[in-house]
Amino acid sequence: MKRPGILIADGDKTLLRSLEKLLPAQNFELIAVRKEEDIPSVFRDKEPVLVVIGHTGADGQDDMRLVHQVRQCQEKVPIILIVKDSSEEKAIGALRAGVNDYFRVPFSHEELAASIKAQMAQGEEDLPGSLSREMIGKSKPIQEVTAYLGKVAPTDSTVLITGETGTGKELAAEMIHQRSPRQKNPFVCINCAALPESLVESEMFGYERGAFTGAAALSRGKFEQAEGGTVFLDEIADMSPFAQAKILRTVERKEVYRLGGRKVIPLNVRVTAATNQDPEQLLEEGTFREDLYYRLNVARVHLPPLRDRKEDIPGLVAFAIGQLNQRFGREVQGLSDEAMGSLLHYDWPGNVREMMNLLEAAFINLPCHRITFMDLPKPFRRRLQETKGMTANERDQVLSALFATNWNKSKAAQKLRWSRMTLYRKMAKYSISASLNSPEQKT
Repeated sequence: MKRPGILIADGDKTLLRSLEKLLPAQNFELIAVRKEEDIPSVFRDKEPVLVVIGHTGADGQDDMRLVHQVRQCQEKVPIILIVKDSSEEKAIGALRAGVNDYFRVPFSHEELAASIKAQMAQGEEDLPGSLSREMIGKSKPIQEVTAYLGKVAPTDSTVLITGETGTGKELAAEMIHQRSPRQKNPFVCINCAALPESLVESEMFGYERGAFTGAAALSRGKFEQAEGGTVFLDEIADMSPFAQAKILRTVERKEVYRLGGRKVIPLNVRVTAATNQDPEQLLEEGTFREDLYYRLNVARVHLPPLRDRKEDIPGLVAFAIGQLNQRFGREVQGLSDEAMGSLLHYDWPGNVREMMNLLEAAFINLPCHRITFMDLPKPFRRRLQETKGMTANERDQVLSALFATNWNKSKAAQKLRWSRMTLYRKMAKYSISASLNSPEQKT
């Protein structure tokens, strides 16, 4: 199978060498281009699936010319742009020209490699080596989670993932698996909340032929199906004490007995589990087995709710729109300022999943090139109106003002009725500038 190609339009050899180290060499062909006129022939002969454009000119005009040339060759190929000097206007102009991600010098080559993987993973699940999906966001909470997942993944420890519904617990489990030595083996997800107690043993551990009426052939259970890989027990706390006891024995002994079988079947699997409830509270209530809790809670990952990382919303929106454009065959460029402001004001009880579903519903309304507030579903607009009088916390107020004014700090300060120095102090207090890692902003 031909390896997917990544076109690197950059005169800097350091970037190429870094990407050769950071990206799995067996999965990609890195194609370096030094001359602008060679780009059409590369698209014709190599068909690259992603383009990285480096800082080629001091004024940025050469960069944008390359972006337009790439778009003439291929309308939908993801483009990552690296610039030397930037401003908010240039960043917005690049995104409107079709750039998918944007880095300003100096930047981290590791972050660039992660962005490449994330772009490649969208709609390309059959690529060799099946790239892992990535958590999207540059806020401090999500960066801390991502860093910890990177430390946990290479180990073989059990992991307990906690967080509200819709925060991405299954995604975190997938990332652990894809970054582990077990990545080439199965990742098997079990929805414990949806599994009737009468089917726990047969589904989890399998059964022999004739074990019960209707068992016409041998069936391997979920744990066996994950041999060499990872079992993910989603919503583990929703299982009955009986089912929890069965899971505990399997996790401890790394072996199963099929229903109707007498032979022990050894297992080589890693176990990760998740719950949207507070496991310590469940221990006090006696609904979560203490011995199972301590067996699972070796490495603990807690995913923050979206309301605690609202600065990640624009990035999540851009990611979602890219995916939805591919699914719906549209060319929506983003949200209007009013629509984005409404998303920043809302508290998202359903977290990222709720926001993704909201944007998909907006696409069903067939928006033009930009989603307006009126394109958003009526139930959302009604809920937003109901909460409009509620006082947002100070951090949310700062973020809302900055996004509403396109990061013009003078206008944002006026909107908040603060001095510019007060705004700067508040931004420093809440780590807003650092967490966004944004290009140079207006003053």
